[in-house]
Formats: sequence, structure tokens, C-alpha cells
Amino acid sequence: MEKTNNQFEAAIRKCRELFEKKMIDYGSAWRILRTTSLTDQIYIKANRIRSIEEKPEMKIDEGARDEFIGIVNYSVMALIQLELGLKTNLELKPNEAVELYNKHVFESKSLMHNKNHDYDEAWRNMRISSLTDIILMKLLRIKQIEDNKGKTLVSEGLEANYQDIINYALFALIKFDEKETV
Repeated sequence: MEKTNNQFEAAIRKCRELFEKKMIDYGSAWRILRTTSLTDQIYIKANRIRSIEEKPEMKIDEGARDEFIGIVNYSVMALIQLELGLKTNLELKPNEAVELYNKHVFESKSLMHNKNHDYDEAWRNMRISSLTDIILMKLLRIKQIEDNKGKTLVSEGLEANYQDIINYALFALIKFDEKETV
């Protein structure tokens, strides 16, 4: 678990660095988006990853790794939106946004530790393409929950699904890094 923790921290650091830079470039313009729009943005990125995995060539110079980073960051934005809603001030100072980012990453990491313990790090034996498919499945679940106005009978809600997506995307980033060091 120590190895996973260190790898998780390294992967999230890359995601956070990009988030911080985009906060400087664009501010908190993303705060105008409803969570349904963020879900669709995550879906676009996950669908592109699947396309990259299946097609022999890419025509855009951003690979799957970049898209997984985007999935992490948009998922964190969705969690922030769930927490703050659209009725509060849409402007966030970069340091406020990073504090919220860190809070939601910490909560997702805690969930990852608990699940990783119970599942004995099963993700390490998974293919990146399976992680992509699971993210797409989670997104379809989220869309259904959103269509049901957030109500579920027995299932996890939006927050847990976004957290799972963050963790699966980070696992994929870890697997990319492991491939490069082999």
C-alpha cells in the first residue's frame, strides 16, 4: 500500500499542477458549468481514450494520459460544484480552488485506500482499457442518476461515482508511469 500511496501522490501532483496553471489562465470560468455539463465533458474525454485505444492512429496530438488527467480534474470540479452549487459566488481565487481541490482529492484517496485494502489492489492486474470501460460505465450511471434528479434507491450517489472515476483515472496514470519505467 505504501507503493500505491506514493504513486497515487505522484499522479495527483501532475493533475493538480495542470489544474493550478489553468486556474491562472482561465480563472474559475468552469464554475458556470452544471454538474451535468461536467459529466458530459468527462464522458467526451473517456470516449476519446477508448477511441485512441481502438484506432490505429490519432489526429490530435494529445494522448490517453492527457485525457486521464483531464478526467481527474473535471471530476474534482464536479465534486466542487456538488459542494458549492451554482447559487454561491462563481468566482474562486486560485488558492480557494486548490484548497477545495485538495479536500476532494483527499476524500477520494481515502476511499481508494479503503477499497484497495478490501480488493487487494486488484486494479494492478487490470488493463488500462478495462479502467477506461469502467469509467465510461460510471459515467452512464451518473447520467442516469442525474436524469433521476439525484435520487437512487439502493445505489451510491453522484459523489461516490465521481470519486471512483478519479481513482480509476489515477490508477491508469500510475500504469502509464509503470510502463515507462520498465
